[in-house]
Amino acid sequence: MVQLDSKPTTGRSAAAGGADAAKGVRSKGLNSNSVGLLGNSVIGVSTVAPVYCLTTTLGTTVAAVGLQMPALFLAGFLPMMLVAFAYRELNKAVPDSGTSFTWTVKAFGPKVGWMCGWGLVVATIIVLSNLAGVATEYFYILLGEITGSDWLAGLNDNKAAHVLTCLALIAVATAISYRGMTATKGVQYALVGLQLTVLAVFAVMAISKAVAGDAPGSLDFSWSWLDPFQASSWSSFIAGLSLSLFMYWGWDACLSANEETGGSEKTPGRAALLAMVVLVGSYLFTAVAVQMYAGVGETGTGLGNPETSSNVFQALAGPVMGPTLGVLLFVAVLASAAASLQTTFIPVSRTVLAMSVYEALPPSFTEVNRKYGTPGRAIVTAGVGTGAFYTVMTLISENVLTDTIAALTLMICFYYSLTAFACAWYFRKDFTRSVRDAVLKVVFPVTGGLILTGIFLQSLKDMYSTDYGSGSSVFGVGSVFVIGVGVLTVGLLVMLVMTKRSPAFFRGEVLTKETPALVLPE
Repeated sequence: MVQLDSKPTTGRSAAAGGADAAKGVRSKGLNSNSVGLLGNSVIGVSTVAPVYCLTTTLGTTVAAVGLQMPALFLAGFLPMMLVAFAYRELNKAVPDSGTSFTWTVKAFGPKVGWMCGWGLVVATIIVLSNLAGVATEYFYILLGEITGSDWLAGLNDNKAAHVLTCLALIAVATAISYRGMTATKGVQYALVGLQLTVLAVFAVMAISKAVAGDAPGSLDFSWSWLDPFQASSWSSFIAGLSLSLFMYWGWDACLSANEETGGSEKTPGRAALLAMVVLVGSYLFTAVAVQMYAGVGETGTGLGNPETSSNVFQALAGPVMGPTLGVLLFVAVLASAAASLQTTFIPVSRTVLAMSVYEALPPSFTEVNRKYGTPGRAIVTAGVGTGAFYTVMTLISENVLTDTIAALTLMICFYYSLTAFACAWYFRKDFTRSVRDAVLKVVFPVTGGLILTGIFLQSLKDMYSTDYGSGSSVFGVGSVFVIGVGVLTVGLLVMLVMTKRSPAFFRGEVLTKETPALVLPE
């Protein structure tokens, strides 16, 4: 039986009590100093799952913007980097594992903060299920490639086998996450190192073959590929930008692990920025390499071919790397999805823990495992919720599952933009303190928040159409719109229930709504 604390860990530790009191936050019993800068950066990269994101997004981005695909990856990096500065500054002042939830409560009050936390939690549960599904798919693809058995590869299409395998992967990821940051870090070094190395080899080989003229449909590199303003229309630009946002989402896991990171006030912010730089470099290099090799044609290996665009690495692994090395690319995609499946438990479980500690969720989620120093109840609940969600959605309709994932853009823009605005408001009194404070604490966050708000609104408009996503509709309204708005509406209803169960939090008596008074030395 798992041993959990018999009492909620809502009190302050003796060592951190003074600092916590000054910042208006509470200690939670997590295992401090269990990860450093490198480990935290690796967790940020892993949660994003770069290889998995590339294989599922390269083709769809080309479908939206054509040759400007690399430019959209660069454009998506801009608002994410601006928001990353907001996270870094807020974490310096309030290094709390509740991150977006805690910070927006302190800036805008309990109701806005609660909804921000809801957006993060529900988006993470949805993407966890998708990661498990992709890991399962590539598990059977890899088995088929290694054994040469079409029967083994075809098991992925067997709904019972697929769901059972998916649940097993979720259970393994839950168990590793439960054992704490030390176990997580060790696994991640291997998985992230593997996927980035294979990705680099693939990109170099693709460019080499394109330059040598060994690839049908190959293109010469053009600097115009990096110009996002050459996109054919505003709608196509926003569609491509939404896809690129999804490709960067997850770096904030670095900040969710702040209470378990050495130098909790500064190291997580630095780790997030480092992870972002690694991601944008990997994305641009791979995007250019793939586009040079395959082109954007609609036949053969062209990225405009639906058979290629749905799973780019599966289509290009053999032609680029050969039958032997090509298997490594399948391993890299599996490793990417599996690694992200594990680390994505960090933000959801730490957010749920913080919401419970501050009495915004039931007190049972404050339980922290004594041996591993992890929010055991929150991790297990997230694992069970992910498995149940994926099973139900798969049995109901794969179109519903696809549209639910497509609606993620709304949740991502929702909680990231709220966090960015919270930073500007929290530090508004520092605007005239120095040029650095004005730019990093107010101007950058507001700019990033406005960009994400614009994407949120445009996405709402586009998702209303029945042509968006799978093409399904509910009473003439696009199902992606219904799902996205519906998920946020459910959050409002749950919040109304919690106002009755936890009135003190919603009266602002638990987590204070203080404006910035704490300015840490540089």
